[in-house]
Amino acid sequence: MTTPAPPRRADPLRWGILGTGDIASSFVTDLARLDDHVVASVGSRSATAADAFGERHGLPRRHGSYAALVEDDGVDVVYVATPHPFHRENALLAIAAGKHVLVEKPFALNATQGREVFAAARARGVFVMEAMWTRFLPWVVDLLDLVVAGTLGELTAVSAEFGVLFAPDPSSRLMAPELGGGSLLDLGVYPLSFACLLLGAPETLTAVSVPTATGVDAHTSVLMTHAGGTQALVSSSMIAAHANRATVVGTQGRVEVDPPFFTAGGFDLTVGGTTSRREHPDDGTGLRHQAVEVARCVRTGLTESPHRTHADTLVVLDAMDDVRRQIGLLYPGE
Repeated sequence: MTTPAPPRRADPLRWGILGTGDIASSFVTDLARLDDHVVASVGSRSATAADAFGERHGLPRRHGSYAALVEDDGVDVVYVATPHPFHRENALLAIAAGKHVLVEKPFALNATQGREVFAAARARGVFVMEAMWTRFLPWVVDLLDLVVAGTLGELTAVSAEFGVLFAPDPSSRLMAPELGGGSLLDLGVYPLSFACLLLGAPETLTAVSVPTATGVDAHTSVLMTHAGGTQALVSSSMIAAHANRATVVGTQGRVEVDPPFFTAGGFDLTVGGTTSRREHPDDGTGLRHQAVEVARCVRTGLTESPHRTHADTLVVLDAMDDVRRQIGLLYPGE
């Protein structure tokens, strides 16, 4: 009897990097740990920046415009790594070219923009997902399994914080309303996403904030209630270094996540008065796990990840819009 041929290995997923900042560099570096992914090209607003990024990461093709990148036939998926005020236009550009898209968080400046991008992707039949990379970290997957299994009982509360002390710089993008500045969209998106991942969309939301001289938020805290009376308390700050912890509490136990909670690591699980350790070491930055999910979806014909759905992203964008309404933070054009 003839021995059957081994299954054909999937062709590498070919990435085009739109943007040349720090997060783009980290993503490309972590992708190198996956043998079925390849970074095919990079695009920037200038040929000089694209060439410098390409030299640093050994990329064969470099484009001096975003339009040229999305039209590159050697690219399957575009990773949008520009500042968030430009996510909408960059994602729409890639979608119009028929490319699948992974968009850095926050997915858009507001929920209206997010809905526009998702509608365009559905109409074009391409995959699009927010790059909320923490959702795909092994420790988060483990935590969700524990929640589903009922190990913690019924969830009652989630708390999470992300605070960094940035050097005062009036010229920084973080201080500029026209560039979506403030702590909420850059930092607060992490604890908000974490809380909503576990508890769902908030039913009520109360926000307080300390503004900067330019009007963007320097420090923001949000108290949310969710279905069944569960509560979440999340905060973000760009004027103080927080411990950056996260805690998940249920009727039967609790989880205390290693700080900083949004990166690769592990957590302590306490049930019945006994604490055990759940380790999830990672030899990279953890950014590649979301790429694995993108590849799985693209190769199976999905246009939306069941693990980070369009609705999941819109829950957070809607919440951040509500926070900004309450603290009086509107960006130009809104």
